[in-house]
Amino acid sequence: MEERSVANPGGIVSPVDAALGEEVGERLQKGPLAFRTISEVADELKVPQHVLRFWETRFEQVRPLKRGGGRRYYRPEDIALLRQISDLLYVKGYTIKGVQRVLRGESDSESENTPALDGQEVVSVSVEDELPPLVASPEEKPPEPKVVVEVREVPDPHVVAENERLRRSLERVLGQLEVIRAKLKQASV
Repeated sequence: MEERSVANPGGIVSPVDAALGEEVGERLQKGPLAFRTISEVADELKVPQHVLRFWETRFEQVRPLKRGGGRRYYRPEDIALLRQISDLLYVKGYTIKGVQRVLRGESDSESENTPALDGQEVVSVSVEDELPPLVASPEEKPPEPKVVVEVREVPDPHVVAENERLRRSLERVLGQLEVIRAKLKQASV
């Protein structure tokens, strides 16, 4: 039997797919409860595969099924957990230890679960507690507590030293330009 392929805008359709009336990619769609390979999960979460393997070593909750040859298969609940880890790390800025505490359900210290701030240091945190009335009507919601966070930049000593060196260099150039300007004025007079 001779194989023939039918061209379509999406690519080439195999004879089997053409006979079944399926376009390329249709049969590759998995159901929502199907297991996923590490490459599928990495593509879905937009992280490299080695990051998923690293997360397995750091988060005890991440345990994909492993089959012969060490192939990993992720259940939907594994993918949901990995999506939560990704969100905490990359969107909310948590550290690995902070995510570990969140996953364990620990919230013993507010500062440990606070997202990391690159190049910044939290100076003070204060919470003004506004207590609701002892008897509140069901329609009234208690006021939300107000959180005030002061953040200040922590200068990098290398950047400060480089900035100072550049400032001195620019001052020397400015001095030379002023001498040249004075000479030009004298020459034009």
